[in-house]
Amino acid sequence: MWHRQDKVWMHYLNDIIAADVASAVFLASHLRQLIWTCQEARFLEVMDLQHYRVLRQPDRVRAAIKCQRLQQPFVFAVGKN
Repeated sequence: MWHRQDKVWMHYLNDIIAADVASAVFLASHLRQLIWTCQEARFLEVMDLQHYRVLRQPDRVRAAIKCQRLQQPFVFAVGKN
């Protein structure tokens, strides 16, 4: 079933793991679109380890993502389960 279909997974920017560049570009654009939609902010949390807090309100999550706080060290967007 997997004969001659071995793939090497590469770790790209923004924690995207994909087998090739086209897949990584697609995943990056898809994730960007999901983060910016209003509905997805309900399912994300922003963990700010610099200030020891978790942002759970959708308005604050959108604001943190929009003002590039995720580019700072120790600030992560996490999906709620």
